[in-house]
Amino acid sequence: MISFILCLAILIAGYFFYGKLVDSTFGPDDRETPAVAINDGVDYVVMPQWKLFLVQLLNIAGLGPIFGALTGAEWGPIVFLWITFGTIFAGAVHDYFSGMLSERNNGASISEITGIYLGNVMKAIMRVFAVILLVMVGTVFAVGPAGLLKVLFSKNGVQDGSILVNPVFWLTIILIYYFIATFISIDKIIGRIYPVFGICLIIMAVGVCLGMFIKGYQMPEIWSHFRNEHPNGTPIWSFMFITVACGAISGFHSTQSPLMARCLKSERQGHFVFYGAMVAEGIIALVWAAAGCAVYGGQGLVDVGGGNATSVYEICSQTMGGIGIALAMLGVIACPITSGDTAFRSARLTLADWFNIDQEKYVNRLKLCIPVLGVGAILGYGNTLGFIDYSIIWRYFSWTNQTLAMIVLWAGAMYLAMEKKNFWICAVPATFMSAVSITYFVMAPECLGLIPALKNNTAVSYPVGIIAAVAFLALFMVKSGKYRNGGQKSAA
Repeated sequence: MISFILCLAILIAGYFFYGKLVDSTFGPDDRETPAVAINDGVDYVVMPQWKLFLVQLLNIAGLGPIFGALTGAEWGPIVFLWITFGTIFAGAVHDYFSGMLSERNNGASISEITGIYLGNVMKAIMRVFAVILLVMVGTVFAVGPAGLLKVLFSKNGVQDGSILVNPVFWLTIILIYYFIATFISIDKIIGRIYPVFGICLIIMAVGVCLGMFIKGYQMPEIWSHFRNEHPNGTPIWSFMFITVACGAISGFHSTQSPLMARCLKSERQGHFVFYGAMVAEGIIALVWAAAGCAVYGGQGLVDVGGGNATSVYEICSQTMGGIGIALAMLGVIACPITSGDTAFRSARLTLADWFNIDQEKYVNRLKLCIPVLGVGAILGYGNTLGFIDYSIIWRYFSWTNQTLAMIVLWAGAMYLAMEKKNFWICAVPATFMSAVSITYFVMAPECLGLIPALKNNTAVSYPVGIIAAVAFLALFMVKSGKYRNGGQKSAA
């Protein structure tokens, strides 16, 4: 319990101290923001700071800080360290720079941002990469809530055969909502209902936390369990770092931050909106990881399949009872839905930036909404009806998600080098994430681990990951040298 409280305190302190250092390094000023300068009434709309924070939190939260953190608890309380320090020094830095660099470049999507600072080749790669990633995320965040709703009703007495326990019904409802939310102005639905769901999400985490204390659950301490406690012996490096993504650092967030970058009234709101929302998500992940350790333990989580609808339902039931179940399940269902709709919205905007399609006109938005949601619907129904095993695709997403975070951090480091500022606040986590991504790619069963000799082979993957990370850092130092050694600053 002491470990949990210390990590919680460090996360809060990280927002006020390291977050302020990151903000002052970037240097927000009083220039006119895109929301004020462009203000098209659709995607560029000024919103109040408190609403920006809650919308950003719901945009990035999804299932990650809940399902991912619960699965990460299979390794034991050592996961607390990754959530805490990963959030402060990597995830929140990543989210801040993806949002603020977008704001400095007229609200550009993340693929355009990486192109500005890392070159046209990377921009081309990122355009394709981002659209595929966003459609995949949107689809999973439609299928996931449909399954959760089925579990919720079936566990509360609704009989088989009822439409309420039919995931196809719920998937259809969710996809219809996604189309509306992707198509219309950001302040008409997203800006109005997200704050309500954001409050539910926060109350849910507080309820689970208080329930553990009140009911006397024992949380294992880090110092007495400072080891790999995964029942199957799965290596901590880099599997745990890939598994717990949204609760520590997630490339998906960089696709969401530009949505709020188009709605800031002032650059000075960036610390609270971008860095602050990620710290809040880190706290939520910490609560669920602690609940997983306390209620299930590593073996128990492996037995139930890690973070999923069943484990979430049981934790809510045991910590908060009936009222808690309703509130918590609302939060868990709202999280993915409110990330899924903005994932599809981000896909639309990425394509609009890519092909330079004006989004003020209804017909232009329909040209992008219909194919984007159409692909999502095909994948979603394919999974729900058993034709597509989406769990396999999701495992590939885990790696590509962290690889995207790595690229965005390198873009942030290059920006700071251009501005002759302290680029190490981005370069260090970028190097770390490079090692994580390459190590995982070499030994994970769905990547090069398909080769039997490389599967979980730490003797090969660890050195390769470290060498690749050092090589990336060396390349960055060479490419950024012209800026660091007297070249012109960037125009942003």
